[in-house]
Amino acid sequence: MTAVTIGVLGIILFLVIIILGMPIALGMSLVGIFGYASLTSFKAAFSMIGMDLFASVNSYSLSVIGMYTLMGYFALHSGIGAGLFDFAYKMIGHWPGGLAMASEFSCAAFGAVCGSGPATTSTIASIACPEMKRKGYKPELYTGSVAAGGGLGLLIPPSITAIIYGTMTGTSIGKLFIAGVGAGLLLCGCFCLLIFILVKRDPELAPQGPRFSMSERVKTLGGGLLEVLIIFFASIAGLTTGLFTPTESGAAGAFMVLAVVLIRRKLTWRGFLSSLYDTARTIGMVLLLVACATTFGRFIALAQIPAAVVNFCDGFSDNGYVILLIVGIVYLIAGCFIDSLPMLMITIPIFYPVIVTAYGFDAVWFGIFCTMVCLMGMITPPVGIDAYVCKAVNPDVPLTTVFKLIWWFVLTIMICIIAVTVFPQIILFLPNLMG
Repeated sequence: MTAVTIGVLGIILFLVIIILGMPIALGMSLVGIFGYASLTSFKAAFSMIGMDLFASVNSYSLSVIGMYTLMGYFALHSGIGAGLFDFAYKMIGHWPGGLAMASEFSCAAFGAVCGSGPATTSTIASIACPEMKRKGYKPELYTGSVAAGGGLGLLIPPSITAIIYGTMTGTSIGKLFIAGVGAGLLLCGCFCLLIFILVKRDPELAPQGPRFSMSERVKTLGGGLLEVLIIFFASIAGLTTGLFTPTESGAAGAFMVLAVVLIRRKLTWRGFLSSLYDTARTIGMVLLLVACATTFGRFIALAQIPAAVVNFCDGFSDNGYVILLIVGIVYLIAGCFIDSLPMLMITIPIFYPVIVTAYGFDAVWFGIFCTMVCLMGMITPPVGIDAYVCKAVNPDVPLTTVFKLIWWFVLTIMICIIAVTVFPQIILFLPNLMG
């Protein structure tokens, strides 16, 4: 058999293993080892996985994950999200669907100190959903809007997917972070517009809320928004100006979060220990996924799958946008069955050489494109992890109800992806200012 045939069989075997329920990391490593061994030798394959495991744990560039993860868990266990939601509610709660819009802004703001979609969803859902339920909002609106908004934590910096993509491709993590700001704000605004349209079309989804005075709004500024802005600009501004490396930026952000929540006495000793435990568990999971994905990627590269995909695409169409559409469809379908982080690790070794190297798309732009498509996978069945998190916070709401309006949010994400494809400067304007 040719190397390409072995590579294709390896990919098919991996998909079968995933369908049978084997952990993704283990499946990637097994297929990577045996596939690599079939093309070389078992001695070379086992030597390779040993080096990959060590390199993953010993990688300085991946240490940024630990810093931003710790930063996110400090914010999660300190209750910053409640102040953010209160501020957003006082500002726009009187608009049609205002509470749901407030949850979107809260997700975006909390994502600026968290970096995790499920953590953002869990935090804002526990705060916003009971309030919307009490105000008479329909469950399909308050669960669907929070599940979709939680994905903004994946896009707005700090973003774990941006870190993984940048590490795997050698793209500037700082530029990926800044690019995520424009895309995240666009998506958040479009989500709010969608909620406005849905409620205008069906007013029974959400009753009209009260209008608060300016003095009441100003009082909520210190309840979480100012903290988030200080933390965000302290870490991200240092990154954009070159004062910090990405890892130093994460460390500065984690320190700022810890300092703020301790000064305001929002973090208990138990919350501090839980933050350390959750961070260690998340880092271990991510590093294991990275090591196994690296092994799988070496097998894919040795099997010449990227070159075969490039040749297939050249024969199929010479239009890069057509190929990009195909890649987007693959991501959308795969995202229905595989979580966003493993999916990114599996596909980047295949698609990056095609889209960036062969067809000349900007590497930073493609990183945000991949993240936005992964975001769809976080809310689409049957995996839809953010939808399941929202369901867990609202056990009385059937899962079918959670997914009832999700498809409108998926369509909105698709429209935003088309917009940033037609007008890439939406994403690239801020990174280009960095030089």
